[in-house]
Amino acid sequence: MLEEEKRVPHETKREATLGAALLLIALITAVVSLATLKYGVDVHVPIAMLAMVVALVDCWWLKLKYDDVMQAALNSIMASLPSCMILMLVGILIGIWMRAGIIPGLIYHGLDILSPAYFPLATMVICSIIALCTGSSWSTEATIGVALMGIGNGLGVPAAMTAGCVVSGAYFGDKMSPLSDTTNLAPAVAGNDLFDHIRAMLWTTLPTLLICFAVYIFWGRGFAGQTLDAERIKAIQTMIAAEFNVSWLCVVPPLVVIVASALRVPAMPGICLGILVSVIMAFTQGVSIGEIWSLGQSGYKPQLTAQVAGAADMTAVAGLLAERGITLAPELAKDVSAMISRLVGRGGMFPMMWSVELAIAAMAMGGFLEAGGFLRVLLSAITRGVRRAGGLIATTIASCFIGNLLTGSQYLSIIIPGRMFKEKFAESGLAPRMLSRSLEDCGTLTSVLIPWNVCAGYAAGVLGVATLDYAPYALLNWLCPFVAIAITYLGIGVFWRQPDGSIKRERRTLINARAAE
Repeated sequence: MLEEEKRVPHETKREATLGAALLLIALITAVVSLATLKYGVDVHVPIAMLAMVVALVDCWWLKLKYDDVMQAALNSIMASLPSCMILMLVGILIGIWMRAGIIPGLIYHGLDILSPAYFPLATMVICSIIALCTGSSWSTEATIGVALMGIGNGLGVPAAMTAGCVVSGAYFGDKMSPLSDTTNLAPAVAGNDLFDHIRAMLWTTLPTLLICFAVYIFWGRGFAGQTLDAERIKAIQTMIAAEFNVSWLCVVPPLVVIVASALRVPAMPGICLGILVSVIMAFTQGVSIGEIWSLGQSGYKPQLTAQVAGAADMTAVAGLLAERGITLAPELAKDVSAMISRLVGRGGMFPMMWSVELAIAAMAMGGFLEAGGFLRVLLSAITRGVRRAGGLIATTIASCFIGNLLTGSQYLSIIIPGRMFKEKFAESGLAPRMLSRSLEDCGTLTSVLIPWNVCAGYAAGVLGVATLDYAPYALLNWLCPFVAIAITYLGIGVFWRQPDGSIKRERRTLINARAAE
């Protein structure tokens, strides 16, 4: 009995304070910023080390039981596992889509829609299609985006305008694609289905997209009398056709995934259907089952375009072109081949492990922060007095933007606010898809508008235009958060959880009284 009484003071739990929570957030911000901005390293190890620090604070300072702290982290990680499995399936799908000529075919036919009078609009549409099918804004910017920068320069389009259109299209596709890591990460954090998340984003993204279309059409009228660089476009199409089997059948697998989403087929079966259709197409082109397995594991490795891009001199390039009966200038063929090779050389389950590892490390850290009550006290301070759904959405969006400003990391600007606001959204009566939608409306889109953010640094580097120069033209990225807040205040596209657990869209703006306390 005496021994038990002696243990009581030692086991007395402390409560997390706002000051301690702010100190931890400052530490996380400083370490992640140091890793990304000063040393240029991936954030996986810094986040894993920060997770250990938070766990030590939970156990040592708050006096929480070790088993309870670890269980909180495991519960958080478990919530992300479905999205991690989807990401692995996406890697398999992309590798096979590349080899079967699906994504290359979409690029080939997409270039046919270019017109001087609609160049800003066409640039956004082409980049949207490529990013939708690859799930990567970065690959889109560094490949077809760079090609469009050259074409725009030939038309006399300001480089900042072209770059802004590229960024808008690339991030629209990245945000809406079921193949994107952030599109999978946001619903994993919020606790809802991938395709429900994508359908919810249509309410904020489509109105913004229509505004962008109108503005880009207006801007394009100033270039109606210019002439396209038809030689470069033809060269890109020629090299794509030389390496891949290009046909209009390339639209079938993406349509299968889209239809599956429209029919409310769960994400994993829907993506598996896309894989199955592409495997059948690959078999008709003579691809063996062994190669299919290799594509699923490691992705597609470019053949002809990689050889041309890596040729030692123009004589070697001319020889490779002559073997295939290609009549292109060697210099031009080498240039476009390097671009194509970078774009198509991706996919596979193994490269997706980068995103899976980051998700596990970040979700573990979120679980530790949640176990200690640090997210709860932060949320209480931030949302005190919020009475309307629009106010809660605006606060969430502002938190994501601050996350991008402070951490320079798109992923953390989704994960930390997501973990922080999840319980608040549940108390308010708002459906989880409202949280995941808000995380993407700002966390994903505004990352490329902040000069010291990793996404912005990458875009500025590959496109050759400073972030603050292209930002005004990246209409979708800065306009969508405002549209999201406005329509929520108007009660448009707002989803609520009903008492029976079902989700219903209602024109209602007040949150539950309990959440407003």
